[in-house]
Amino acid sequence: MIARPLLAVFALGVFAMPSAASAVPRTMRVDYYHTGRAGEERFSLDRVVIEPLPWPGNSARPLDDTNLGRYFFEVIDPATNRPIYSRGFASIYGEWETTGEAQGTTRTFQESLRFPAPDRPVQVVLKKRDARNVFREVWTFVVDPTDVFVDPSAPPAPGPLLALQKSGDPARKVDVLILGDGYTAAERPKFEKDARRLMDLLFAKSPFRERRADFNVWGLCPAAAESGISRPSTGVHRRSPVGATYDAFGSERYVLTFENRAFRDAAMFAPYEFVEILVNGRTYGGGGIFGLYSTVASDSLWAPYIFVHEFGHQFAGLADEYYTSDVAYEASPDRVEPWEPNVTALVDPKALKWRDLVELATPIPTPWPKARFESASHDIQARRRQIRAEGRPESEMDALFEQEKAEETALLGSSPYAGQVGAFEGANYQAKGYFRPQVDCIMFTRDDVPFCRVCQRAISRVIDLYTGD
Repeated sequence: MIARPLLAVFALGVFAMPSAASAVPRTMRVDYYHTGRAGEERFSLDRVVIEPLPWPGNSARPLDDTNLGRYFFEVIDPATNRPIYSRGFASIYGEWETTGEAQGTTRTFQESLRFPAPDRPVQVVLKKRDARNVFREVWTFVVDPTDVFVDPSAPPAPGPLLALQKSGDPARKVDVLILGDGYTAAERPKFEKDARRLMDLLFAKSPFRERRADFNVWGLCPAAAESGISRPSTGVHRRSPVGATYDAFGSERYVLTFENRAFRDAAMFAPYEFVEILVNGRTYGGGGIFGLYSTVASDSLWAPYIFVHEFGHQFAGLADEYYTSDVAYEASPDRVEPWEPNVTALVDPKALKWRDLVELATPIPTPWPKARFESASHDIQARRRQIRAEGRPESEMDALFEQEKAEETALLGSSPYAGQVGAFEGANYQAKGYFRPQVDCIMFTRDDVPFCRVCQRAISRVIDLYTGD
């Protein structure tokens, strides 16, 4: 295999762009297994792959300074013992270990790390936040690009690459891939129509609207043998190309793929930093994991909301601000300050992490009609569970959500501190002890509201990481 030089070289404490276009390296991907249960965690190498396309990243910003993610990895140059690339991320394993199943069951998940292919051996260091949210090393290994087992081959292409929006050189743009799953070959035109519709809805929301020129958006749609994806709770199983499925972690609305190899081997044919998996189906559902991917059911009445909400998770590490819906996760007994930028444990109100956006007259914590909201929401959730348990038509679920939306819009919109930044109790799946920045936000309800000011700032910071100097 021909060795290829790094996209960025370390010089005097900064990175410099090579002048020759031919110096742009390919993309290296390390696939590994993440195994464990509560109190036990192990990692093991699967394979090292050279993907077919050049590295799409910004050579001027190789190091991640956002402090986002449950995990963080660094690529270290042994000659200087300095990092030449780093990124924070979250993982399916990181979510699963907070479920009840992890208390008594050992499971293995596939994961990947991607970075510019080096021209010499490098050390990869994986870190995880400890109980105090400090990153601690949990695994390290050396990658030698000249090793005969580094695999530069590629599987068959999943289909033609669609340039849904091409704003410029991938190296200076945020590259988003919309990846279809559950679309047959005959349904590829439907995929493109769905992808363009949802892309435009994302760019209608601030700050994506103002920063649209900073994005490239690509589309890929591997052909499925049959239409749709798995929904095990109803006895539906599909071997879709990307492996997306409802009922992740026992939550009927949660859509994930656990087939990391299938997902990565399809995505490698596009330049990407972020992936949206667009599943062909009408049932309400989606999901999002920071730095991994987000999902949405394309034909759900609520796809515009789900798409944007879940994209907020994977793009900027935004936490869920809602707390009355059923979730698979179990609450931690500790109130550790979350790493996510839009929720807080408010241990010290004077040190509120978005304090600079709070007006002096706004009380911390900030009052809102919490009891009324919870009473109405608990009634909605009970009716929601009944609709699913009885296998009622999706139209009944849509009607229930429309009712909820109207009631919440009226209640939250009339709150005395509506539109202001404060600290509103109820967030991060917990009714007490965690606080969100504004009374309403797309990370809180399905109302027709924007990202709050704190979420918008967090999103802009990530855009800058991939486009700035």
